Amino acid sequence: MTTIQLIVNILLVIAALAMIVSVLLQKGDAEGIAALGGSSGAESFMGKNKARSVQGKLASITKVSAGLFVALAMLMIFLR
Repeated sequence: MTTIQLIVNILLVIAALAMIVSVLLQKGDAEGIAALGGSSGAESFMGKNKARSVQGKLASITKVSAGLFVALAMLMIFLR
């Protein structure tokens, strides 16, 4: 295993751990199920500022770490 492969493997594990932790820390989204019961899905003030909340930041971390994980996995294919 070359040095570059070792570095990419370490980054791949870090991205995987970040993705796992960020997914597990997110709250479940029950709006879809609540809409079946007839409740309104009106936007609240907190809903408009969702990207600034902890849940919004966790969603962003999840997206970035998933993208990084896929990119690093593809890179590992080409480094073999």
